[in-house]
Amino acid sequence: MRSLPLLLLAFGSLLASATSAATRPPNVVFFLADDLGQRDLGVYGSSFYETPNLDRMARDGARFTDAYAACPVCSPTRASIMTGQWPQRTGVTDYIGAPFTPDAWKRNTKLRPAPYSDRLALDTPTLAKAMKAAGYATFFAGKWHLGPEGWWPENQGFDHNKGGNDRGGPYGGGRYFSPYGNPRLTDGPPGEHLTDRLATETTAFIEANRDRPFFAYYSFYDVHTPLMAREDLKQKYEEKRRRLNLREAWGREDERDVRLVQEHVVYAAMVEAMDLAVGKVLAKLDELGLRENTIVIFTSDNGGLSTSEGWPTSNLPLRGGKGWLYEGGIREPLIVRWPGVVQPGRLITTPVSSPDFFPTLLDVAGARPQSGQVLDGVSLVPVLKGGTLPERALYWHYPHYGNQGGGPGAAIRRGDWKLIEWSEGPRVELFNLADNLGEKTDRAAQEPARVTALRDELHAWQKNVGARFPIPNLEYDPAKPSGRASVRPTGDVAPKGKKKSE
Repeated sequence: MRSLPLLLLAFGSLLASATSAATRPPNVVFFLADDLGQRDLGVYGSSFYETPNLDRMARDGARFTDAYAACPVCSPTRASIMTGQWPQRTGVTDYIGAPFTPDAWKRNTKLRPAPYSDRLALDTPTLAKAMKAAGYATFFAGKWHLGPEGWWPENQGFDHNKGGNDRGGPYGGGRYFSPYGNPRLTDGPPGEHLTDRLATETTAFIEANRDRPFFAYYSFYDVHTPLMAREDLKQKYEEKRRRLNLREAWGREDERDVRLVQEHVVYAAMVEAMDLAVGKVLAKLDELGLRENTIVIFTSDNGGLSTSEGWPTSNLPLRGGKGWLYEGGIREPLIVRWPGVVQPGRLITTPVSSPDFFPTLLDVAGARPQSGQVLDGVSLVPVLKGGTLPERALYWHYPHYGNQGGGPGAAIRRGDWKLIEWSEGPRVELFNLADNLGEKTDRAAQEPARVTALRDELHAWQKNVGARFPIPNLEYDPAKPSGRASVRPTGDVAPKGKKKSE
């Protein structure tokens, strides 16, 4: 009989714990892939790359068909996710590490790119700061690329930082294998795989914070260059490539070759390693009984590499790839699993973009933005619950020359119509994405009134966000080789001249 009070106490504690778990705001796990094209997942149509965990996550949740990155290169999209703003408001409009003043430009191009900020300002309201203020434990793993030391994740609202620094890829030590040479990640046993190690760090954080709301942000280094893979996975795809009798095929995008077939063995192995890491984190949520009260989001920061730096993937039927304002450079995979809220197997066709994640997660957490804070995105919670969003336009402004062959320009999508205004010229292209997803038929000449309306709307937006523009390059010599051309290399690594900061 003396044990009865203890039993009642234990029962009361369990009841209190269950009640607390049921009433506290959802946990958040956010996966951000690097350089992953929309068509690089099985659930988005790839028949060569294998992504069973992400395919299952899509079956258990919602898959977006028209999700976009805010920029065709990485750092601006990452700044947009962190701030809920278009990159132009943050000043980060190119990958950090590119020559960021017009005077530093040495390439033979018609224009000199606009200057941009090489760090995300410390007084910026970030997603991590907002989640922390809402009572969440905050964790970052992987690629940061939003400024030098002093502007790293721990300076922007994250309680923990595993591997985030100024680099655009895993360029220290053994790169994707230990020793890492990473100032924010201790080395593991020789040969340890970075992708799996960061998944282990993420699961350890989740387990340590299982009894409180947490925000875990795993920002993959995969599938960014250097193109390196586990030997067992590489052999698997070498055999699969032979079995399917796949061969290289090439097209042309302006002055660049563009890959037309997904058959790159090392890249396929990197995609699967990324998928395995996602599976490891999802399995931990299941093991700890946290699945039902956790929203999981997976997306990417720009399109897949198809015209440069190893040319590892094809984005077909989307045109172009990373560094281009065509759909292959900006249309992304987006999968959201939220048990009890998102109906399993939903297909969402609403166009959405990177700035939407900040207000969405504030909504999930039951939090509010700071007084006076500018948010360009909208909460996706209504559409995740089966509703709709007000019609709106999406915008892009990239006043730079990327390493992938694309030139400076801007774009607007409203409804099914997309207009691109290229700065060289300037000239415009108009596409109807409903019947021309591959952007092969330019309708600008047939739709002058629509061109004028969309261009005027784009220009008004550029003025509103304080967009900067390229200027004429007085040293441009049309008789010399173009600064946009490139020679396709052979082998599985990027050209030696590639800037490691990208």
